[in-house]
Amino acid sequence: MTSTSDVVVIGGGQAGLAAGYHLRRLGLDFVILDAQPRAGGAWRHAWDSLHLFSPAAYSSLPGRLMPVQTGGTYPDAAHVVGYLTDYERRYELPVRRPVRVRGVHRDGERLRVETDSGIWAARCVISATGTWWRPFLPAVPGQSDYRGRQLHTVEYRSPDEFAGRRVVVVGGGNSGAQIAADLAPHTDLTWVTQRPPRFLADDIDGRALFDTATARRRALDEGSADTGGVASLGDIVAVPPVREARDAGLLKAQPMFTRLTTDGVQWADGTTAEADAVIWCTGFRPALSHLAPLGLRGPRGRIETVGTRATNEPRLHLLGYGDWTGPASATLIGVGRPARDAAREIAELLNRPVGR
Repeated sequence: MTSTSDVVVIGGGQAGLAAGYHLRRLGLDFVILDAQPRAGGAWRHAWDSLHLFSPAAYSSLPGRLMPVQTGGTYPDAAHVVGYLTDYERRYELPVRRPVRVRGVHRDGERLRVETDSGIWAARCVISATGTWWRPFLPAVPGQSDYRGRQLHTVEYRSPDEFAGRRVVVVGGGNSGAQIAADLAPHTDLTWVTQRPPRFLADDIDGRALFDTATARRRALDEGSADTGGVASLGDIVAVPPVREARDAGLLKAQPMFTRLTTDGVQWADGTTAEADAVIWCTGFRPALSHLAPLGLRGPRGRIETVGTRATNEPRLHLLGYGDWTGPASATLIGVGRPARDAAREIAELLNRPVGR
């Protein structure tokens, strides 16, 4: 049996909910298909100590401010899950779960969305699956020889399971710094980064990063010189736990090792360190395998877009994958504007009035 809808949104995390908010405001017929059994998106799977980079007031989806979390300036992941759950309910967003999308195909005037629970025929599709579900692990010599435990950011939960053990954390971004700070007081920690860690000034948080990313996009759109955006400021937001570990001298990074050995890691000069576990905080790639049947990926694996709209398939929009689909669109505060723009473009394509 095939169901029909003007718009199918794939993914019920923060980007999918922001899209739903704007589609509802425009009076469009839509459904949100989410593979997860409960609301909250990737936030439900984050490590225990994870906190936002910004206060609640600067971490909100369109239409509803995130409430302040009692006892802390920067909300934790559980608070975000509660906020997203309430947001979905408040706006009565039509989320179907758990529904896993297997593929999106062209089918005449519609796009055919094949799932594990049936087929949807859509006039437009918004892909909002994010990156959490596609962790990236670099290829390093000796990886198959190493006898300790290897895990990615997505599998880390707390320092409890590593207490008193020798742990190598790989990665100089926010995840690497936060997990290293989490582990430092409890383990024999080695933190390795590709380049010396670049901490942002202590007074810079997510709101400043969003403003910086937006200013860069505006400059590029106007043909002005590239300001460098967020990358020009640094790589690591000094949230309180990171700041405390750094100031206590617990976050001293080593250069990246060249290979794994059977019982640890080895640097180019022959120096070695034993490790019971290696945690790869090495980032993510967009989770886009469901769009493979459309044949839109370029030589580097990225789908070319104008704003959020796929250049070679105007019925498809990509939302929440990072700056290439809208400035800071992978953040709570940043996804609202590109979600609004995507909904308006879809309304125009469907010949619906968008208003002001």
